[in-house]
Amino acid sequence: MPPNYSRKKKSRDPFFDDDSTKRRKVAKVAADEDQDAEIDSGSDEDGFFDSKDEPELVEEVENADETRKRIAKDYLRKFQESARKEKELRDEDDDDEGSDEDDEGARDSIIAQRMIKEQQEESGRIRKAIASRVQLGGDGGFENLVKHKQCVTAVALSEDDLKGFSASKDGGIVQWDVESGKCERYKWPSDSVLKSHGLKAPQGSAKKQSRQMLTLAASSDGRYLATGGLDRHIHIWDTRTREHLQAFPGHRGPVSSLVFREGSTELFSGSFDRTVKIWNVEDRTYMNTLFGHQSEVLSIDCLRKERVLTAGRDRSMQLFKVHEESRLVFRAPASSLECCCFVNNDEFLSGSDDGSIELWGAVRKKPVHILKNAHALLTDSKKSDQKDSEILPNGNLENGYHHPENHHCSSVHSWVSAVTVCRNTDLAASGA
Repeated sequence: MPPNYSRKKKSRDPFFDDDSTKRRKVAKVAADEDQDAEIDSGSDEDGFFDSKDEPELVEEVENADETRKRIAKDYLRKFQESARKEKELRDEDDDDEGSDEDDEGARDSIIAQRMIKEQQEESGRIRKAIASRVQLGGDGGFENLVKHKQCVTAVALSEDDLKGFSASKDGGIVQWDVESGKCERYKWPSDSVLKSHGLKAPQGSAKKQSRQMLTLAASSDGRYLATGGLDRHIHIWDTRTREHLQAFPGHRGPVSSLVFREGSTELFSGSFDRTVKIWNVEDRTYMNTLFGHQSEVLSIDCLRKERVLTAGRDRSMQLFKVHEESRLVFRAPASSLECCCFVNNDEFLSGSDDGSIELWGAVRKKPVHILKNAHALLTDSKKSDQKDSEILPNGNLENGYHHPENHHCSSVHSWVSAVTVCRNTDLAASGA
């Protein structure tokens, strides 16, 4: 019996043997690591170990919530700084000394008033009346800032109105300072670099790459410039270094119009292929395609909401509600719409090939008001009878003088090709 007992004692389950062995190995490894740590802590002073053995620092990437929080803090800090300066200017004329709490309360009230006012302006509930104070007469105010080798096809301004951008038929892109007029040209990279950035070979009727620009747009934060043209690509540039960042393929026709959504890097592009595409410039990704036009898309505009306003050669203007996946179609009475822009979220402007400018509302399918012959030229018999104060530098009259019998309404001269609005004001401008 004892021998058999001893044999049973020796025959143990291998599962428990492996587990105990693992525990002993783990304990041994932990003891070795502790010993190595003590050696490392003692030898670092002598600089014996190389810096390569140190653990690498992992760069933390902020998520969407942290980004929004950082932007909100920067936004509030700017308001606080401007309010503090305004309070200091007020206190210079006031000899009475108040407590710090009163100063802080006054500063907070100024910040709150400014934020409420800005929110109302962005929503379109406040509109500044500045059109009556704009002086259009005289020869001054016009200055030749940039000279291109060929015709200028597109112009854009930054959000702060300090930088301007222009493009031409020869593919030249120029960035210029509005105040000083100093300009800097963008240089196209080599074909190999463009291909590495996403450029594709010409397809269909296109025999070779064309750098002729038709449109450009600047982002709200001033970091990115988007250009589009006959090569069917959307080119993204860094405005700080003037370097080419990315080329977005996807359109099957020339890119005719571009616009950034306010306050974001979301980009909308219209093309002769009758589509509108949505891109995320920050992530360098394609997002979606909007369909609806039956002919070429000529003009596009967007405000802070995810709503896109487009005008096409199919004689229609369409309002795409991206988030709701719906659209509204507006048709001109008897002309073709050539351009469009937002006045606010509920009102739009459009220009037609017959020289008319239409004001639209979101709740009506017909124009609220039509200004006919907006760019009609005076006949020679009437032009000589007008006062110099009424004539603009280009030979036309102000919009207040419109009599059809005194105008030459040739479609070549009256074709309205561009309209825009000074945001949150009653001032609009058009070109023909």
